[in-house]
Amino acid sequence: MSSSRRQPSLVCFYRQYLEDHDPIAFARLSARHYTQGTLERLAEHPEPAVRRAAVLALGFLGDYSANQSLGRRLQDDDRTVRALAETAIREVWFRDGDPDQRHQLRVIVRLNTAQRYQEACQRATALLETASTFAEVWNQRAVAHFALGEYHPSIRDCHQALELNPYHFPAATGMGHAYLRLENPVAALECFRRALRLNPDLEAVRVQVARLTRLIKEGDA
Repeated sequence: MSSSRRQPSLVCFYRQYLEDHDPIAFARLSARHYTQGTLERLAEHPEPAVRRAAVLALGFLGDYSANQSLGRRLQDDDRTVRALAETAIREVWFRDGDPDQRHQLRVIVRLNTAQRYQEACQRATALLETASTFAEVWNQRAVAHFALGEYHPSIRDCHQALELNPYHFPAATGMGHAYLRLENPVAALECFRRALRLNPDLEAVRVQVARLTRLIKEGDA
């Protein structure tokens, strides 16, 4: 029997998705045949095609408990798996909490996108009174604080986001940028290195690491 015949049906669903670009059909088929636990196990499969399919399915179907599984795949040997994992993990970060808390988070994101940072900060603070373990809320408030020039509060919120979600590479990156604004390149470098350890494909962060390493070594920072 060939190795392709031993592959899970999920791979067939994935190949069909690549042909017809129908995410709804892929998600429905995946949900019909696989539990989240099985998808997480398949995300560790030795064959890249299986891992790709499983990670894509988790991005559509997984809840926040898939965070650890997807976080590990950010360092996968296969570049496509890593790219799919980055997209998927960002999705599951918004699936923590209850439905009302998730709705409020989406409002906060829209406020940040619209550059209404003071409102975003106020809403995030109110939400954290009942959702203090929701890492993405801390991260969104950090974004608002940073945009308002409030770098120390932004760093504290990034730190809290990482305490709750150790795979949150945007929080590590954001903390690094805040330290740069505070003219602390050594702390910024450590934050950027942490972000790269979590997600090695952050090319802009890699450039920052190289630049800061050079400046600190030369004594110009």
